[in-house]
Formats: sequence, C-alpha cells, structure tokens
Amino acid sequence: MRPLISLSTTALAFLLASSQLLAGEFNPDMNIGDAAPAWNQLPGVDGKSHSLSDLAKNKVVVVVFTCNSCPYAIDAEDRLISLHAFCEANSAALIAINVNKIPADAFPAMKDKAKAKSYKFPYLFDETQAIAKAFGARYTPECFVLDEQRKIVYMGSIDDSPDGKAVTVKHIENAIRDTLDKKQPAVQESVPIGCRIRFDRVKRTRRQPSES
Repeated sequence: MRPLISLSTTALAFLLASSQLLAGEFNPDMNIGDAAPAWNQLPGVDGKSHSLSDLAKNKVVVVVFTCNSCPYAIDAEDRLISLHAFCEANSAALIAINVNKIPADAFPAMKDKAKAKSYKFPYLFDETQAIAKAFGARYTPECFVLDEQRKIVYMGSIDDSPDGKAVTVKHIENAIRDTLDKKQPAVQESVPIGCRIRFDRVKRTRRQPSES
C-alpha cells in the first residue's frame, strides 16, 4: 500500500498563505502591491499609440477594461466620463482598454462610441488581448488603480452599484484620494461585476495515437 501523505498544520498554513500571495481575493492573477503590467504602443481612438510610460507625470493611473456592447459597460459610460474629470483634477489619468473583437466592440465601433460619447480619455484597443490577461481582468468593466510607482493599490468595480443607479461608495475616487494622501485605500478590492471578456478560444490539438 502507498503511505498516506499528511500535511502538518504549519505546512498547510504556509501553503495557503503562499497561494494568497500569488493572487488577490477576487483576481486570479494579481494582488494588491503587485507591479502593474505595462502596455506599449496600443492604438487609441484618437489616432495615436499609447504606452504606460507616457503617463510618468501622473501620480495615479486608473486602468479600466471595458467595451462597447456589454450592458454593464454601457451603464458605466457616463460614470467613466465623470471619473475622468475627477482624475484630471487630481493628478491622475484614466485609461480605458478594450480587448473584445466582435464587430460591436471592434476598433471602428470604438471610434464611433468615443465620438458619440465625447470621450476625452484614451480608449485603447489590444487585439492580442495580452494586457487584459496580464492584469487578470475577466470582466467589463473591471478597474485597477496604480500608484506613483505603478503598483496596484485597488482593483475591482467603479463603485458599489453595478448599474450606477444607487451609488453610495465611489471605490475608485476614494482609492485615488487615499493614494494621493500616501495612505492605503480603505477598500483595496471589490467584486468586479460585468460581462465576461470575450477572450479568443484556444483550440486544442487532438493527440494522434502513436504508431506501433
């Protein structure tokens, strides 16, 4: 018989603690305090290419993964416009990134949306979808607040109201204030509620039976 393998209480606690260090409470890949993944030369609806390094003068950066078609993202559009105004008044930058590639979310449609809503913040497209995966983003909208060292200090939802009709706590605005005051945000994580990001499906190749 194979010997039974048991873990001591100390070893089990160590493994659990180690796993919690690898990811946040609601994010499978990133944790509070992690260095934010950088994006480079992503095309924006303004006709320019954008990189995280372009924002060196901003003390705080807010990254929002969003799209055109998701009902939750649509409900967030006016709140993002208001949030951008708040950011501009507080040495922060707001960047919106879309990685969905269906026609309603494709780059031409993004340009139409930005024009219709008069977006003044960069709205970027990542056809590779790599930046969303690097952030561990799974939903639209899903938000990340980065401090001056570009470490993640908050991740989750914009506020405590998925449709924006009953907002009582503005998570991102509060995180920006706390970060500028050199304090940890009172709320560092919240559940991102939205539509699943439409990541490309990876086709699995069927293994061929070996020849005898």
